[in-house]
Amino acid sequence: MIDRRLLFLACLIASPVWSPLWSADSWPQFRGPAGDGIVLDQTVPIVFGEHDHVTWKTDIPGRAWSSPIVADGLIWMTTAVENVPSEEERLAMLAESGIEQKKMKQLAIAKTLQLKLVAVDLEMGKIERSLDLATVDKPDAIHALNSYASPTPVADGSRVYCHFGTYGTFCVDAKRGDVIWQRKLPLEHGVGPGSSPMLHGDLLVLIQDGMDRQYVTALDKNSGATVWERDRPPMDAPSGDMMKSYCTPIAVTDAAGREQLICMGAQWIVAYSPKTGDEVWRLRHGTGFSVVPRPVHQDGVVYFCTGFGKPELWAIGIDGSGDVTDSHMRWTVSAGIPAKPSPVLHDGLIYVVSDNGVASCFDVADGEQVWKERLGGDFSASPVLVGEHMYFGSQDGDVTVMTLGRDAKVVGVNHLDGQIMASPAIIDGAMIWRTDSALYRIEQ
Repeated sequence: MIDRRLLFLACLIASPVWSPLWSADSWPQFRGPAGDGIVLDQTVPIVFGEHDHVTWKTDIPGRAWSSPIVADGLIWMTTAVENVPSEEERLAMLAESGIEQKKMKQLAIAKTLQLKLVAVDLEMGKIERSLDLATVDKPDAIHALNSYASPTPVADGSRVYCHFGTYGTFCVDAKRGDVIWQRKLPLEHGVGPGSSPMLHGDLLVLIQDGMDRQYVTALDKNSGATVWERDRPPMDAPSGDMMKSYCTPIAVTDAAGREQLICMGAQWIVAYSPKTGDEVWRLRHGTGFSVVPRPVHQDGVVYFCTGFGKPELWAIGIDGSGDVTDSHMRWTVSAGIPAKPSPVLHDGLIYVVSDNGVASCFDVADGEQVWKERLGGDFSASPVLVGEHMYFGSQDGDVTVMTLGRDAKVVGVNHLDGQIMASPAIIDGAMIWRTDSALYRIEQ
């Protein structure tokens, strides 16, 4: 175990996006230590279920799609406890908000919200803390598929940073449970918050792509003060609805040694300098909007999905400057691409699962499709690669397990009660799955 962890740490230190918040015993952010959903040195069950290989199951209050993170033996997650209106009240509240009747069916709204941060003991599954962060009166409407606590928190060892979009950003002392600082960055999300925060050095980076304004900001993680703020490139869209987005940034370093924060958004993907917020390069990807999947990067190429409209998968080089729209696109794929789940990149192949349950694999060299497999169901959670298998969690609570490579096949379909919208955490040979009502530890 010691040798494995030393090797793991050595690999992280050698990585161009290394950060002190990553350790062998943590899953500190959305999609894990490197933000890519990959764990190569662990083994977890292929076959499991509601009463099979479940070490513990803990009910979690509220409704939230934020993914669990793990730091110092605690699993942290945000949640929103809603005061839910009756159907008659819901329709009246939406009408009062100026929502068109034809859009009401797809929207949800709460009378009030209690925003919380919950800590669960990793070994025993006991809720150790339930911290009240804010009470929100008359929150905005959200999409019925979204929640008021969808952004995943991020931890740096001593603190946990929670972001609820327009409803507040909080820095919490992990040991005492005190709120060290909080900020409110008002934004019209349209269908609710979604972008997860990212730590880079002493910066807490937030993508703030709303209907009313689209920008990226970096806060001082110690004080919450704004370090820099940059508006997105100009967009041509008939309404703010097609300018909004919900993506999470990634940090890379190119071959020339330039650090970049790559922030995907509607119509544009942009790389910013972490220190100054100055734009490094930008590329227009079309008219895609409401982007959710987090990009992935390898060997100087970033791979990203273009969001709603007609989702596409793009591969572009990161070594340019200025507007690289006409020069740095490598290839695109337009069939079977997700609008919500993030891709997984490994060993020359990129794996995706579309929102309607079709898994596909593409060659990173040219975007050629290697295989596709219909899994069935609807998908929002991002898949994870653990050891020699891929795990895909559906909104129906089914987890499909596939082997890797060009001859991949389904080797297991498992079921957990409830709805899976959150991506799992992998820690110490265990999977931490969150459904709409409970948290599971699953292991051999």
